[in-house]
Amino acid sequence: MKLLRVPGFRNNLNPFIMGEKTRYSDEELMEFKQIILSKLEKAQEDYEMYRNSITHGDGNDTQDTSPTFKVLEEGAATLSKEEAGKLAQRQLKFIQHLQAALVRIENKTYGICRETGKLISKERLRVVPHATLSIEAKNSMG
Repeated sequence: MKLLRVPGFRNNLNPFIMGEKTRYSDEELMEFKQIILSKLEKAQEDYEMYRNSITHGDGNDTQDTSPTFKVLEEGAATLSKEEAGKLAQRQLKFIQHLQAALVRIENKTYGICRETGKLISKERLRVVPHATLSIEAKNSMG
């Protein structure tokens, strides 16, 4: 059997193996799209919360309290800002991965492992909807 070269698949395995499903149906893609949109909405809300905690956008801080209390809380506030900044950065990366998954749905390439060219299991995609690797490919990477 001759292997077909497919751009974007590193090991160039044939994604059109006889009898094996090569992509998810439009109906299945719509199911995944709903999962992703739901997670995206929650992720954007969380991102805004982290961002507001960094910029004191929620107005819940020690700025209007006594100077003594403010000095005691300054160290904790700095640490909290750093943690919120890291969480916001991580959340933004998650949002970008979800948005990229939506693009793959529109391109009808969603759910195809970028290493093997085979479909990623539905169970994995329901839990990690932005996955681009199958469990097998991920485990083989070490």
